[in-house]
Amino acid sequence: MGTWTVTAKSPTGPMDSSLELKEEGGQLSGVQSGDGSSDVIDEITYDSSTGEIFWINKIKKPMKLKLQFKGVVEGDTMSGKVKTGFMGSFAFTGKKA
Repeated sequence: MGTWTVTAKSPTGPMDSSLELKEEGGQLSGVQSGDGSSDVIDEITYDSSTGEIFWINKIKKPMKLKLQFKGVVEGDTMSGKVKTGFMGSFAFTGKKA
């Protein structure tokens, strides 16, 4: 799956992160890094037939938040929505690095 540059369009401005996805033995794993911290992805699903991708990242900085990303991968780009709990949902985009 590779490394992606992901930009979430939050109410406080764009938030950039690096998303590194790996597939080993049919299992996906990943790490999302940004703002000086790296977090192991708790859950990832990807359907190659539809391009649908979903992952959960429980960040600790700048505050504890459970981020739920749901989108569609099309070639070297992805887009969708990230649900952030009390902060609501907003759009994100990604580009393969």
